[in-house]
Formats: sequence, C-alpha cells, structure tokens
Amino acid sequence: MSKRILIVDDSSIMRKMVRKTLEVGNHEIVGEAKSGKEAVELYQSLKPDLVTMDVTMRDMDGFTAAEKILSFDKSARIIFLSNMDKDKYSKNAERLGALGYLTKHKAKEILGIIDGI
Repeated sequence: MSKRILIVDDSSIMRKMVRKTLEVGNHEIVGEAKSGKEAVELYQSLKPDLVTMDVTMRDMDGFTAAEKILSFDKSARIIFLSNMDKDKYSKNAERLGALGYLTKHKAKEILGIIDGI
C-alpha cells in the first residue's frame, strides 16, 4: 500500500536519491525538509504516514526532531537514514521506537521496511 512520506535531510542530493527510491516503490512524497525544525513544522501540517529522517542537521538534529514529533504524535513512524556509525546511533533510534536505522548507502532497503508496515 502506498504511503505518504516526508523526507528530511539537509543534503539536496540525498533528498533526491531518497525521493527516487520511494517513488519507484509507488509512494507519495508529500514534502521535503532540510532541517529538523522544518521537519517538525511540516509534520504538523502535512501529517504524513512516515518520515525518513537524517541524523545530523544544523539547527536541530534528527533525534531531537523525532522526539518533538513523537511528543504530539505518539504513533509517528520514523526511519532514520544516516552515514553516522550504525552501532553507535541505532540505539537512539530504537529508544525512540523508530522503524529502522539505515546507512545512506543502503537506502534502497527502506522499501522493505515500508512494505513490512
């Protein structure tokens, strides 16, 4: 089933790559954010089914943005995509109840996670 997705990453190249991957899976991209702060604002207005979230961004990191989103929507579905050390940072994703933590070079695996929900 197609999902409505918000893509969050400070890299425009990465946002385009994730967009292409998700569109191949027939998902609808409802918005793109380049910062954690923008992600929180867009989440509230767009109410997506799912968020792909980068970890490191300038004004607000992805974990903080996810915490803020979860504070007003406990059922928010978030998948983290990052080049940061998976062993070190995936525990934060688990703590937040994220659907997954993928390294950016394995971003195509995101379709498997989405299809499983």
